[in-house]
Amino acid sequence: MKKEFWFERWKKQEIGFHQADINPYLHQFWHELKCAPGDQVFVPLCGKSQDMVWLQQQGHPVLGVELSPTAVEAFFKENGTVPQRHKQGAFDVSESGSIRILCGDFFDLEREDLQAVKAVYDRAALIALPPEMRKRYVSHLMRALPAGAQVLLITIEYPQEQMEGPPFSVSAEEVKSLYGAQVEIRLLERSGVLAENPRFKERGLNHLHENVFLIKRISAAES
Repeated sequence: MKKEFWFERWKKQEIGFHQADINPYLHQFWHELKCAPGDQVFVPLCGKSQDMVWLQQQGHPVLGVELSPTAVEAFFKENGTVPQRHKQGAFDVSESGSIRILCGDFFDLEREDLQAVKAVYDRAALIALPPEMRKRYVSHLMRALPAGAQVLLITIEYPQEQMEGPPFSVSAEEVKSLYGAQVEIRLLERSGVLAENPRFKERGLNHLHENVFLIKRISAAES
């Protein structure tokens, strides 16, 4: 999947993946990570998610990474703030208060960029990627995260042959395969949600589940 795909989606505002409200699973399960105020949270492929505002309100500095400048600009504009901007390595950085967004390619992240991260909130990153990119995404994330960092991961699961992603179906079995022995994984929730998502039913799905995982980073990966 090429970068131009996402640039075009944001340009045309074809952003059905964006949620205007706070994700209910974030609100319900965030306490499971036992993060203290001041712990930095990383949000990969953050878009203009309002979940970042909620995390900030809980006392967490938020670090996002987003490919589309349109999404970054929209986030700060819609929240009524004018960010400070500067360059940081391969990224254009926009920062306001305790929210900092790196605009650029996730795969350009270095360990130094995530050295203060205590937790990751992934609602829209893993499921946005086709199968051939998901393994690369998890591997890169694990290399960059500090030891002990945790992940709150939300995926969707459906018969992939019934609908072309994104968002893509990512099963619990695939999550275990992708993260492997580097982590401890707990399934916190599995819910059938097709009735609440008619747009997916209209696209031909006969079932749709959402899965919520708590993933604990056990040790730093080898270089």
